[in-house]
Amino acid sequence: MSVAISPELETFAREHELVGLTMPSLRSVLERRPGYSVRKAQDFLRFQQRINQELLQHRVITANRFTAWFRQGTQTNKQIEAFIIQFSVFSNLFLIAQLHKMINADTLDGMRASKEILANEIGVVFKSSRVGRERSAGNDTAVDPQLVSTEGTIEGGTFRFRAAHFEWLLQIAEKLGLKFSAVGKRRHGTKATLFFCDELQRLYGSEDYLISQSASYAVENWAAAGFWDELVEGFTKYNERTGTALPLAFFTWHARLEAQHAQHTQEELEELYFTRKLDEDAFIHYSNEMLDGVAAFWDGLDEQRKELQ
Repeated sequence: MSVAISPELETFAREHELVGLTMPSLRSVLERRPGYSVRKAQDFLRFQQRINQELLQHRVITANRFTAWFRQGTQTNKQIEAFIIQFSVFSNLFLIAQLHKMINADTLDGMRASKEILANEIGVVFKSSRVGRERSAGNDTAVDPQLVSTEGTIEGGTFRFRAAHFEWLLQIAEKLGLKFSAVGKRRHGTKATLFFCDELQRLYGSEDYLISQSASYAVENWAAAGFWDELVEGFTKYNERTGTALPLAFFTWHARLEAQHAQHTQEELEELYFTRKLDEDAFIHYSNEMLDGVAAFWDGLDEQRKELQ
């Protein structure tokens, strides 16, 4: 998602060869805020080229075999069940990684940002600044992910058990005839799924700020690369073909959410680069390690669906 910049900043960017920098960074360079300079901005854009070539071309971003198959909508009931079980394990164990990320934050703002994600995951509804459907249609909408806001803050938000993301996923599991005891636990995970979850805890939840931020950037770019849309497309075709009517709001909500995150993720990377001493090689290394963990998860799902064919 790109954000239009003002004519003033657009002219400044062209004159100083800074086209491609986000608006907040351009503004900071223009105003000569501490740490921000034209030369450092140009250095960042060179670093961004490395990221584009050495990180964002990772196969899990550009060529996810499982989601490419899934979007066709040819899944069997057993393949759908197996996928939901593994995704439920990831969804539940992600809470551990997010808790570690919150605990290991090195600033109060960083802790609060991680706490926003964690609290929302477990059922605190974002309080949107917009007057949307989620605020005008009554309390029931607070647990319907089709209506719940994907933006805002947990500050002043309301906790509801049924607003927890895992409970949204559980609705699909129950529709498939899977009991609560059959999903979400570590014992249900395959070797590939557990490797991914453990890598999330090791890297995304790391005590080392550079490692954590590298993994976070990788995860956000993976999430924003379109796999949610591919899953929604596949589920929609499956429902139409089988008449199953699986509730898809868990997946459609995340697709809406991630569509907004790409720009924020880029702004956070630029802020990190300008305000801290960043080891470029280490950043790319740990980001790729995280994406290797993500790829292991999808590879495992791909092997599993072939076995169930």
